[in-house]
Amino acid sequence: MNPSEIQNPRSAIHTPQSAINNSHSSICNPQSAIIKVLVVDDSSFMRKSLTYILESDDSIKVIDTAEDGIEAIKKVRELHPDVVLLDIEMPRMDGFTALRHIMSECPTPVLVISGLNKRDPAIAIKSLEHGAIDFIAKPSGVISYNIDQIKGEIIAKVKTAAGVDVRKLKLKLPGETFEKRWSQRTRKEIVVIGASTGGPRALVTVLSGLPRNIPTAILVVQHITQEFIPYLVDRFRWGCSLDVAVAEEGEILDHGRVLVAPGLHTRIIQEGDQKRISLVRESSHEFSSYSVNYAMESAAGAYGGGAMGVLLTGMGSDGAQGMKAIKNAGGGTIAEDQSTCVVFGMPRVAIETGCVDRVVPLPDIAQAIMEMI
Repeated sequence: MNPSEIQNPRSAIHTPQSAINNSHSSICNPQSAIIKVLVVDDSSFMRKSLTYILESDDSIKVIDTAEDGIEAIKKVRELHPDVVLLDIEMPRMDGFTALRHIMSECPTPVLVISGLNKRDPAIAIKSLEHGAIDFIAKPSGVISYNIDQIKGEIIAKVKTAAGVDVRKLKLKLPGETFEKRWSQRTRKEIVVIGASTGGPRALVTVLSGLPRNIPTAILVVQHITQEFIPYLVDRFRWGCSLDVAVAEEGEILDHGRVLVAPGLHTRIIQEGDQKRISLVRESSHEFSSYSVNYAMESAAGAYGGGAMGVLLTGMGSDGAQGMKAIKNAGGGTIAEDQSTCVVFGMPRVAIETGCVDRVVPLPDIAQAIMEMI
């Protein structure tokens, strides 16, 4: 099919309710003016389709499009868009190279959109470290004729990106790994860390500040497409001294080990005197809607006062009920402070419930965890 002959995408588009709810509840600085977007993709069909999807929302205007990274950099300089929607695989200059130039020369909120081929997951994770707000997975490859299926996600993430302060995107590392000698049994046996938008960078900061001999198990729940999880785990391994792995069904939670939820609802169950991982298969949108709550509530049930919840940057309200469950069980809770959150959504909602023990800037969260264990 010739892209130039493609009509506008279907108007009967399924919009996940979770994406709609998150877009309204989590934007730090709601935009009263029109959100100006630059769409960058080498496919004419994708540029037209994305423009049609975005402009179906009255608060968004596509001010221009670009076919490659070189043209994108030029138009960002000239037009000063509020958000850039950036493809990865393009001729002349790829999206990753363009991202680095944009963030160094004229910092702008960027959303990476990927076809999820063999190379894209690793590149997308690296893009997040270099300043992308978030990424969007094209549903069926580089040219996705069914891109309308994720209309709700695209619009929600553009609105969220428009409210982000790009000055908060620089990777923040703690001054040193917090070391401690353990002479007695600690009060906390599990730390559940939840994050969404901006989470990969924030998690690197937290995990890199924790010592190898930490006497507690750690479960990480990051809102992320399932295909990206292995690459995210590799990044965590590179950045910290802890043993990091993808959580598997029936796996025992051990001290000093980080398990990352594999894009499925992950809960902790008690079997005799052991705590194990139990995975529940749901759709990706259902996973992102309340996956942190699911994990934290199970930790509260399995560990009681021996559980700790940590909530980092992210859109929406996931984690608030889980933090409340941990607090009610006698556990400890920490939320990231607004001053360092890329999106002050999830932590804000948790703080407003009154269940958060400490509100801490990102570089100090690792030390706060160690002090509360």
